[in-house]
Amino acid sequence: MKRTLVLGASINPNRYSYIAIQRLVEHKYEVRAVGRREGNICGVNIFKTKKIFKNIDTVSLYLGAKNQVEYYDYILKLNPKRVLFNPGTENSELEEILSLNNIAFERACTLVLLSIGAY
Repeated sequence: MKRTLVLGASINPNRYSYIAIQRLVEHKYEVRAVGRREGNICGVNIFKTKKIFKNIDTVSLYLGAKNQVEYYDYILKLNPKRVLFNPGTENSELEEILSLNNIAFERACTLVLLSIGAY
């Protein structure tokens, strides 16, 4: 099963990152999470530090473009197979960096992909 890192995770149940973690867990994906505050959603710990997780298949972004800059090197160190730019997180600068490092990316919504079985 694809191991996913939700980057920009929030403990606020009204945030899409929170809902994404819930849905990923419901669909039996292994989930890791990094956010501004520590917490736990459905048994998934949210870390404040840029913890290096092994075997990340997908990074699902829930950070606006200006807040992604500090995570560029972190994402590259994780060496995921793909990065999902959820609505509102589009960033052509990061897309170029990913392309140069042979990391696939999609402008797509994690929640929609899960709901249509295309995750």
